[in-house]
Amino acid sequence: MATDAQKNLIKVAKRSDLPEGTMCSFDVNGKRILIANVAGKYYAIGAICKHAEWDLAEGTLDGYKVECLGHGAVWDLRDGTAEFQEDLPREPVYEVLVNGEYILVNPEPISGNE
Repeated sequence: MATDAQKNLIKVAKRSDLPEGTMCSFDVNGKRILIANVAGKYYAIGAICKHAEWDLAEGTLDGYKVECLGHGAVWDLRDGTAEFQEDLPREPVYEVLVNGEYILVNPEPISGNE
């Protein structure tokens, strides 16, 4: 039986859409969510940089870190925290589940700021 959180999961992409070492942002129930494939595991955080409001998918992925193309803020995919010269609020972190060939995301954050 599916939990309440699992009932909220939305099919976002196919695994083939996000090969290892890539990332892409998607509209999920009106929210921009970034999904990244790091060593075969998928992570999801808010896709719009809290500093410069750039889509983080336009930046670079280095391991668990995403660097924003706008002003260089670096976001950690594991917890949504930022490395920057000023304090920035966390990006929301979302639950990701792989079901067969599909990547599913819960549009309700498990942590971070909305």
